Amino acid sequence: MAKTKTPRSSNSSNKQVITMPEAGSPTLVKKSSLSSNPTPIDMEAQIRMRAYELYQERGCSPGLENDDWFRAEQEVRARNNHQQSA
Repeated sequence: MAKTKTPRSSNSSNKQVITMPEAGSPTLVKKSSLSSNPTPIDMEAQIRMRAYELYQERGCSPGLENDDWFRAEQEVRARNNHQQSA
């Protein structure tokens, strides 16, 4: 005999999903994510967006994704450290 399914709780609305923008789409930056004390999710979103900008700046050519991510991470962390010390 099949088991009956129990309904799921409605906590799924509290989760934030971060996706990469499609190629050619405009890049959107939320001002709230540029706060002086970003959460880990905000910082990852900032890094992801900057890495995508770097990818676009070099003509959307594949193969250097890790370099883009590393450079974006350095830039975002430096910017956030500078904002916190100011």
